[in-house]
Amino acid sequence: MRTIVVTIGVAFAAFFNSEFVRSRFSNKVVSFEVHRAPAFYGGLFGWAAETDPRPEAGGYTMCRLRGKAVAGLGPKMNPGPPLWTTYITVDSLDATLAAVVEAGGTIVMPAMDVMDAGRMAIFQDPAGAFCSLWQPLGHIGAELVNEAGTLCWNELSVRDADAAIAFYTSVFGWTAATNVVSSEGMTYTEFSLGDRSVGGLMRMDDTWPAEVPPHWMVYFAVDDCDAAATTVAELGGEVCVAPTDIAPGRFAVVADPQGATFSVLALSPEMTQMQG
Repeated sequence: MRTIVVTIGVAFAAFFNSEFVRSRFSNKVVSFEVHRAPAFYGGLFGWAAETDPRPEAGGYTMCRLRGKAVAGLGPKMNPGPPLWTTYITVDSLDATLAAVVEAGGTIVMPAMDVMDAGRMAIFQDPAGAFCSLWQPLGHIGAELVNEAGTLCWNELSVRDADAAIAFYTSVFGWTAATNVVSSEGMTYTEFSLGDRSVGGLMRMDDTWPAEVPPHWMVYFAVDDCDAAATTVAELGGEVCVAPTDIAPGRFAVVADPQGATFSVLALSPEMTQMQG
């Protein structure tokens, strides 16, 4: 899976540029009924579904836009609700897992081969969020990003921001810049690798419901946030956070009909110009 880095002031990376393997992210949704998901995401983003026919693939479906891979849909194997999973691309899965443990993380699923596509593992960071690792072989990752219908940002929300920052900078070699972004003193941390932004971190304060766990949130770019939120509802999904203006543009938090949560983001003209 390859990476790309978006620069939205706070930006995000998905697989695209093989030079920046350690910075990269990709995303896959795991759901109860994979066969139902393509209709929703096709209607929302215009994705075409391509299901791997091999029995050992378990129904894994690649989502494409204009023939380019943009995301994946996989069957749900464990208890709990469907979700979008963030993957970080690494050069060596084994070495990264050792670094995860050394930095205080927990290996949830050890390294495994994914046919001829690559190797993956799942970990939980010290702040409680789950994340996946990907060492690419035949499958590098998203071939389009930072345009409507594609990945544009990944954001970590945790209650123990200090622990999360220490962990991700140690394991992946990222740098972290934290700034106050509101008059109430709310802070936002931007992760970078070299001169490229690769993700963001938000500290969960007391206004977050106690039942919401630490998590990585995936953002997909759209041309019109309000129209996208309306389409989500029309397709049987749910608008969890109504369209709201933020510094990079206008966003909403939504869920697909099976409950997998993600965000849609329409960049402001200024951010679109910076990105281009």
